[in-house]
Amino acid sequence: MSIKSYSIQSVISLIVVITLFACDANYKDKQKFSIRDDQPLAIGKQINLKYTDSGKVVSNLISKSLLDYSNYDFPYQEFPQGVEVHFWEDGKKSTVTSDYAIRYGKTGIIDLRKNVVLITSDSLVLKADQLYWHQVKQWVFTDQPYQIKFKDGSYNDGSRFDSSQDFTAFISRKNTGVQLIEPQQNQEDAK
Repeated sequence: MSIKSYSIQSVISLIVVITLFACDANYKDKQKFSIRDDQPLAIGKQINLKYTDSGKVVSNLISKSLLDYSNYDFPYQEFPQGVEVHFWEDGKKSTVTSDYAIRYGKTGIIDLRKNVVLITSDSLVLKADQLYWHQVKQWVFTDQPYQIKFKDGSYNDGSRFDSSQDFTAFISRKNTGVQLIEPQQNQEDAK
């Protein structure tokens, strides 16, 4: 064999190797090309997702459908037919339902819309047109009309609120309602 044939074989081998590595490096980009811009990466039907911690179920998400857009630059999961989510904390169950939901992956915010109903383990009932839950900050809020009923019979109708997810820090704006306050006894009355 001549030096010229070694050179041609070396060049061809080098081109083949470069082509193989170039294909592998761009595999994710090629996957994106196979999906139309407006299509989800995955579609799920009859979702029943259970999240466990130390062998115990701590939440259960149920939905008729899921559209996963994690292939977008701002990834999200959409539940166009609503959700039903059950949470357990210290063996006590809370439930939230809505006719539509969307979860934004980068921000950790869940947007619940249409007929949102939250029932906590201590009998608090919240109804809203829309409710946001910031998972990381453990905060719930809305700028839409809502009604909240507390265990003691107190209630609040308003147009916006911000609250910790356990409702111990609750700030309501533009509201009407009834708050039941237990009278305090004076020391003189207690004698």
